[in-house]
Amino acid sequence: MLGAALLTVTATAGAAADPNLDQEIDADQPIATDQAVLSDGHVDLGPRYVDGTWTLLVHDGSTATPVWRTAPNTVFQVGDASLTTVPDNPDYAFLPATPGTDVHVVPQAQEPGVVWLGWNTQDPTVMDSIDRGATLTLRGVQGPGDVVMFLQSGTLGEPEVLWDSREPYPQDLWVEVNTHTHANWVFSEPGVYLVEVEVSADLISGAAESDTQVIRFAVGDATSTDEALAAQYAGAAPAQDATPAAADEASDDGDDGGSAPVLLGVVGAAAVLVVVLAIVVLRGRAARRRAQAGP
Repeated sequence: MLGAALLTVTATAGAAADPNLDQEIDADQPIATDQAVLSDGHVDLGPRYVDGTWTLLVHDGSTATPVWRTAPNTVFQVGDASLTTVPDNPDYAFLPATPGTDVHVVPQAQEPGVVWLGWNTQDPTVMDSIDRGATLTLRGVQGPGDVVMFLQSGTLGEPEVLWDSREPYPQDLWVEVNTHTHANWVFSEPGVYLVEVEVSADLISGAAESDTQVIRFAVGDATSTDEALAAQYAGAAPAQDATPAAADEASDDGDDGGSAPVLLGVVGAAAVLVVVLAIVVLRGRAARRRAQAGP
């Protein structure tokens, strides 16, 4: 049942709740550039300096010798072993599926046979450089369905939605320095998903860094990992709104000139832009408040 799989404890690096989250990253760990399909074990997204360039990489701890991998050459295979049933519980009404249906879930707590994807800010050079933390930003999702990432804090805590592909982009997530965290990733349909993620940070020096990468998922046993590797990201789809329909309806109401429909379309678009900007500003302020509050 999804309720059992997702009601897990939120934890960060060193937390006693899950010893698997207690990790240290060696500054000398190599960077692998070969193509890789990761279907089981512990992996994280995280920034690292590569030849002096701030880069979002995949930290692969699924083998005895951890390595960093490049995002374009890495596919996360989320097989059918991850299928769970959406519970009939109002706490999970935000999920992109109806109760009783099955969805693929990358779980917050590690499970055998399922890739365990989190994020970290633990590369030694990064920890020495950034001022308090970094921001992970969801910039777009391309795929056959919806993607939602959320945290479950204990068995009695309400789920905290971090990213939702049905909401406007960008969506910011603040990450303290020396943090290691995992969350639940829910995919509503099988298929290839391309998730555009940016990692950015202000440095102690006063400079700023950022890098954006496309993270590749092959969801479901029947989905080709080769297709996921070859897929081209076309960019985030615009947020849906009623402006085009409203303009068409206004045009159909009469034939007394074209200026009124055009004006309505412009006003509607401006209103949508204001709403989107307000959401972005509020999320940015929330991230800064978390930074100021400290751990």
